[in-house]
Amino acid sequence: MASINHTFFSNYGFNTFVGFSIKEAREILVLNRVDYVILDLNLPDGNGLELINELKNSLIKIIVLTSEDNVYIKNIAYQKGIIDFIDKDKNFLYKISEIPKLIEQIEKNKNKNILIVDNSLSQIEKLKEILENRNYNILTTHNLKEAKILIEQNRIDLIFLDLQTQVDSYAFLIENKSDIFEKKKIRVVFLSDIIHNSLYRDAFRLGVKEILKKPYSIEELILKTDILINNKDIEDEMISSKKLLNQYKDTVDRSSIVSKTNAKGIITYANEAFCNISGYTKEELIGKPHNIVRHEEMDSLVFKEMWHTIKDLKIPWKGIVKNRKKDGSSYWVQTIINPILDKSGDVVEYIGIRTDITQIEKTKEYLKTQYDISQNNFQEVMNLSKLYENAIEQSNLILRLDKNKIITYADKEFYKISGFTKEDLVGKHYDFINRVSQNSKIEQMWEELSKGNIWKGQISNIFKDGKTHHFLATVVPIINLNGEILEYMSIRKEITDVIELHKEIEESQKEIIYKMGEIGESRSNETGNHVKRVANYSKLLATLYGLDEKECDILFTASPMHDIGKVGIPDSILNKPGKLDENEWKIMRKHCVIGYNILKNSKREILKAAAIVAMTHHEKWDGTGYPKGLKGEEIHIYGRITAIADVFDALGSHRCYKKAWEDEKIFELLRDEKDKHFDPKLIDLFFENIDKFIEIRDRYKD
Repeated sequence: MASINHTFFSNYGFNTFVGFSIKEAREILVLNRVDYVILDLNLPDGNGLELINELKNSLIKIIVLTSEDNVYIKNIAYQKGIIDFIDKDKNFLYKISEIPKLIEQIEKNKNKNILIVDNSLSQIEKLKEILENRNYNILTTHNLKEAKILIEQNRIDLIFLDLQTQVDSYAFLIENKSDIFEKKKIRVVFLSDIIHNSLYRDAFRLGVKEILKKPYSIEELILKTDILINNKDIEDEMISSKKLLNQYKDTVDRSSIVSKTNAKGIITYANEAFCNISGYTKEELIGKPHNIVRHEEMDSLVFKEMWHTIKDLKIPWKGIVKNRKKDGSSYWVQTIINPILDKSGDVVEYIGIRTDITQIEKTKEYLKTQYDISQNNFQEVMNLSKLYENAIEQSNLILRLDKNKIITYADKEFYKISGFTKEDLVGKHYDFINRVSQNSKIEQMWEELSKGNIWKGQISNIFKDGKTHHFLATVVPIINLNGEILEYMSIRKEITDVIELHKEIEESQKEIIYKMGEIGESRSNETGNHVKRVANYSKLLATLYGLDEKECDILFTASPMHDIGKVGIPDSILNKPGKLDENEWKIMRKHCVIGYNILKNSKREILKAAAIVAMTHHEKWDGTGYPKGLKGEEIHIYGRITAIADVFDALGSHRCYKKAWEDEKIFELLRDEKDKHFDPKLIDLFFENIDKFIEIRDRYKD
């Protein structure tokens, strides 16, 4: 049975110890930090109750395995620190599998506050002892006035209220109903010697969630407390989600044209932007079919395809729609219509979110009608072209170059942001504007433009004030009828704020990851400089190996977390000054898997890489490493690189179990372990560039 439990909890990442007697259990508890004990009452050298008595004043939580369904024993044991009983019956394995959830519950309880209101000090102490054993924070009083003050000053999740506390305890709830039940959403449990039907009726109507008759079963009390606390968590989460959804809705309402219809296409909601663009009031729209704004020029096949998509396929439809305003004029909207489905998959309503593109569509429509330019309408088209250019300039930065890349024009917005004047720019070569290390990208741009193709991409410039600005750019070659390039027009949208925010988020993520690496090292009294050196060694070795710049940066950020799994290893093993025994070494080796399990489910690229490093940095080239015994290139390159960086730094650093080695001794070991512990190619690169590694070591000395 013990081996089954050991295997099960090890798979969940728990650091487990196994004892088969009270004696062995005592030895384990002396040598290790233990948070939870799963205890069988029937042991070869005594009764498990002995151990319960010994641990009753500790912080250790105990789960009892027993084949005896003895209520008396359970009540006694619960009072002495037991958090749960597991009967060894036919459902035993299922019950064992639920223990991780129980532990999660107990840990969450540390953030939960329970108020006990009772005029009996013995009852208060009994309840307090039981609930504090499950990590709940307990507040107590025998006075209703004081109870009100505690409720006002603290975040209370659950109240146990004895009906005999004072004659007006029920009236107390009625008087404070708004604050307790509606504002603070506190769960209330009545405790009573006598329960009658009218009490049930009145209490539940008032908002009380449970009534317990004294004397109550401790097991019942614990189970109902946990259920009520969990239900409150679910309700709080739903309220929070609802608030978040309302914020999303408000955001969309403020930034888009929004309407909702029922399943038959009847308008049930229209926001202010919809009313403004259509010319209708809400009262004129709600209750009407959506074709109230349909334009007669819209092809009916478009709407047929739209209804097939949202009604039959039940997926979002996207497209451009021309609508008619109340006054008969036209407007265009870029539209997304999303069907909202119930749990049965049936359409409940449709939500339409739109963006006004009227100005663009009107310009396109006009240019289509003017496609065949004659002498009579030439001037009109030229005027329109000027208007179109002005419209673009209102929302973008414009730069024009002649065919020799000489700047001929920049708009006001370009001058404003760059700090340059017309005299600074016009007549200068395009290279006059400084760029941020984008030579290959600019070469690619000119190659595309020389072919007559439009180029789109990101450009970063350093302007007159020395600051870097980032843009999304579209560069268009202007070509005459003979296919000759006359000039180039660059249309830019500034995205500096977005880029800077993205960099800030990336740097914050890297700092968090770096600090997590330092946490892992600090458990074994290693310095933060160890992870700095390992990170820099790893990046250098990755660069020398030929990994691209992105992968080198990922490894630089991920490698400090190679030993994050040490957070799950006891201090007595991590900081043992002498050699580890066989069992201790077995536990120490688990830090690779623990680290991997901490990181493996992340969707972040860096944390995925860190999971690989954590799992593989103790594998060896010849297959004798751990935890999987991988061999050669079966070991991920991240793990092979970090292994050399970690060993090189560890050997040259002081530890609780050894002194720092001299350089020659370190180099001798690394050469000897080539083709055994370490990738031979990486070792060659290390010694070919040894001065660079020494320079990093000296720069980040402890």
